Amino acid sequence: MTTARRRAAIYTRISLDRTGEALGVARQEEDAKAILAERGWTLAGVWSDNSISASDARKVRPGYDALVKAYDAGAFDALVCYDLDRLTRQPRQLEDWIDAAEASGLALVTTNGEADLTTDAGRLFARIKAAVARAEVERKSARQKRAEAQRAASGKAPVKGHRLTGYAHGGAVIPEEAKVVRRIFAEFLAGGAVHGIAKRLEADGVPTRSGRRWHPATVKTILTNPRYVGRVVHNGEVLAGVVGQWEPIIDGADFDLVQATFAAPERKARAVSTARKHLGSGLYRCDECRGPMKLAGGRSYQCHGHVSRVAHVADGLVREVVAERLRQADAAELLAPAQADMAPLVAEAERLRARIAVVDEEYLADEIDARLHRTKVERLRVQLTEVEQQLGSQRNGSALGSVLGTEDPAAAFLAADLMAQRAVVDALAEIRLCRGVRGRNRFDPSTVVIDWR
Repeated sequence: MTTARRRAAIYTRISLDRTGEALGVARQEEDAKAILAERGWTLAGVWSDNSISASDARKVRPGYDALVKAYDAGAFDALVCYDLDRLTRQPRQLEDWIDAAEASGLALVTTNGEADLTTDAGRLFARIKAAVARAEVERKSARQKRAEAQRAASGKAPVKGHRLTGYAHGGAVIPEEAKVVRRIFAEFLAGGAVHGIAKRLEADGVPTRSGRRWHPATVKTILTNPRYVGRVVHNGEVLAGVVGQWEPIIDGADFDLVQATFAAPERKARAVSTARKHLGSGLYRCDECRGPMKLAGGRSYQCHGHVSRVAHVADGLVREVVAERLRQADAAELLAPAQADMAPLVAEAERLRARIAVVDEEYLADEIDARLHRTKVERLRVQLTEVEQQLGSQRNGSALGSVLGTEDPAAAFLAADLMAQRAVVDALAEIRLCRGVRGRNRFDPSTVVIDWR
């Protein structure tokens, strides 16, 4: 038995602590301290990783990393752990400890037997154990992947990994979370922006699945997950022809409309947000050139020198007129948006984008010259713009429908966020701004033309 007095470190780890009480690592520490007492060694410190796997070398183990730094700093010359696979399942990491044993005589003791890394037999034993442990990890991973693929192909919901908001593992709907998912889709389809939706959820105290704050990325992840409409996803791909054996939370047509909105070029280019800060920016038109009005100087809508109108005054008038139209008794009947089958539009938009990508590849491969490439892309983009305008009108119709479906449509419109108001205005009318009368300082309502659609 080794009796030389050493400074010993204890390392404990378990891969999964289901209770969160750290009882497993506590038992390992108790057994390790018994060995220190038996050998008369001094405790240099205890390092631990509770509920952290060692199978993946990329996974951060704070306790293990601190243990390595402590050894490098000369804090201990003996290491006690429950078993070698508690210390590491990575052969490369084991080689680091073997190098340490050979260079400085590190004593490595496990509570189920000593692994003397200073001898060739001890190193052989350690390497065999590490190789066996690694092989078992790989076999287990292969079995799990095969089972997951089989489960996905049969349309069953995942039972492992991150739980999807609105569903329990296995696919059962969680009613309160499902309400939140439906709210997110409804607000987006009503014209809401991702950032605004996250902000309102946070302000309303709506909890997230993880307990963290609502973030725009979280909202977008929910809005783009096909599982909410019963589509099966495996390895990031939707499995064609496989129907999910769980209750959809979202209607498929609504989901496809959301995806078409995200796929629009103005959202994808440079990842710039399409959220506006003013009601009429890019929405109002110049009465003379029919070009879009843009905000200039933070206060006026302008168009290449043709027209200039004070923004907040024009916006106030438009909101007032639209709200008054929504107060009319016939509003719900006359203004209700027509329902359309979205699937053909979505499919056509995807086909055109794929065709543009093919033409780009043909140009990069020198199969076509720059002139032909430009001609083909311009023609395809014109077609794509027409399809996206039709999809946009459907989204605006969804925004209008959500307002008309309330007890007080005018109040709902005035209380909606800016993007939803823009969608409603765009669904109801074309707004044109005209020149004012020279020399007249007071605002003339007639310079704002509202043509009802």
